[in-house]
Amino acid sequence: MQQALLLNATFEPLKVVDWQKAITLWCQGKVEVIAHHDREVHSVKLTFKLPSVIRLLRFVKIKRRFDYVPFSRANIYSRDRYTCQYCHQVFGTAELTFDHVVPVAQGGRKDWENIVTCCIGCNRLKGGRTPAEAGMKLLRHPRRPDSAPAIRITVELRNAPDSWRDYLYWNVELDDT
Repeated sequence: MQQALLLNATFEPLKVVDWQKAITLWCQGKVEVIAHHDREVHSVKLTFKLPSVIRLLRFVKIKRRFDYVPFSRANIYSRDRYTCQYCHQVFGTAELTFDHVVPVAQGGRKDWENIVTCCIGCNRLKGGRTPAEAGMKLLRHPRRPDSAPAIRITVELRNAPDSWRDYLYWNVELDDT
């Protein structure tokens, strides 16, 4: 389904919302539509072009804690640089999983200090044991990241609509040609 890029009143990108939320915000008079998708939705009496970019009419102050990194699989992989913490090889996300250093059955918690990135083979080899019990050594002991590397909206660039490009900050070098 189509999604819309939600901008603050200052045109700063805030997040991506589904088209239903975008239309709801527009109907409530909270946003203006900056750009549309080609697709339309129909009700009994109305036809709407799906919003692609919407902007809040009132500025919303976002309290961002730069020292807070949400505990998630993607952030664990990022912290460990997509590297298995047992065999030290770099893998793609399809070949990775996470491992409890101290297994849950032995009182291990699901938190930054007990979860590491692990390849599927090493995870099977370790099983429900600690690294010491399995004869395996950790590359780095897990810890909570000090800060988020960047505040960003995650968008798969190949699928980002052209109408979003003026509002997203690209972290790439431009070619001189």
